[in-house]
Amino acid sequence: MFSKPLKIGLVGLGKIAVDQHIPSINANKNLKLVAGASPNGRPEGIVAYPTLDEMLQRHPDIEAVAICTPPQIRFGIAKQVIDGGRHVFLEKPPAGTLGEADEIKRLAAARGVTVLASWHSRFAPAVEAARKWIAARKLKSVKVVWKENVRQWHPGQKWIFEAGGMGVFDPGINSLSIVTRILPEAVFVKKADLHFPGNCDAPIQVEMDMISGSVPVRAEYDFLQTGIQTWSIYVEAESGETMNLHLGGTEMEVDGKTVLKEKEAEYPGLYAHFYDLVRGKTSDADFSPLRIVADAMLIGKRIVAPDYIE
Repeated sequence: MFSKPLKIGLVGLGKIAVDQHIPSINANKNLKLVAGASPNGRPEGIVAYPTLDEMLQRHPDIEAVAICTPPQIRFGIAKQVIDGGRHVFLEKPPAGTLGEADEIKRLAAARGVTVLASWHSRFAPAVEAARKWIAARKLKSVKVVWKENVRQWHPGQKWIFEAGGMGVFDPGINSLSIVTRILPEAVFVKKADLHFPGNCDAPIQVEMDMISGSVPVRAEYDFLQTGIQTWSIYVEAESGETMNLHLGGTEMEVDGKTVLKEKEAEYPGLYAHFYDLVRGKTSDADFSPLRIVADAMLIGKRIVAPDYIE
């Protein structure tokens, strides 16, 4: 099965597929991008079809499918792919709801195929170093500051503010994927203030208090950040030592000094991981970041914010 590259199809040919998935697949000698499916997108250099059905009919040799659509429609696509005996790479978040994510995991296990919940930020260069630093210390506090400009990173993507689109949690869940990786104990939501524009069904700003063991974890998210974009996690140990991650985990500071700084290469690492999972006949379907978002939406206080104007 593995003497030849793993043949992959893409569903959803928008910005993330063009910027990350297509170049990462093409750069991996163990993978072959066969075709894509999208009602509109037609990136240069890829054979594309308007529907998943047509892509699979024309290319029945496709062995795995990466799903890069908005989360609200991923479940039906994933089920069809799994029912056909193909492996599934799920762009984050893995599904529109926790129930759908759990069912995808169950279906994949029953069919004997691989499913990857692809938390790309866990593959940022400083994440594992941060995890080791934390493992050797007792922590006092953790603070997440994740603020970016939705108009820059999601231009014209109205789905992100529709029900199930998650709003500012779409980028914020990247920080949660890091936090749930580097902290040794589970993370639970205690309080959340969710700012919903009057014309949106998802929050544009969030302040959230969590707990991991006895360690308080504070998170602040904003989708209207102007100027410098902020993707940072600040960790303080009981000893007074500090460790900070910046730029989404590409830079690591210890006691104010930069100890690691590398270029982002998350998606190549994700696809190498996916290939290894398929080869090993196993899955990686951790939904803990999505659970935190779901809990925040369940117990959070809804605050009306000004209407969002693109």
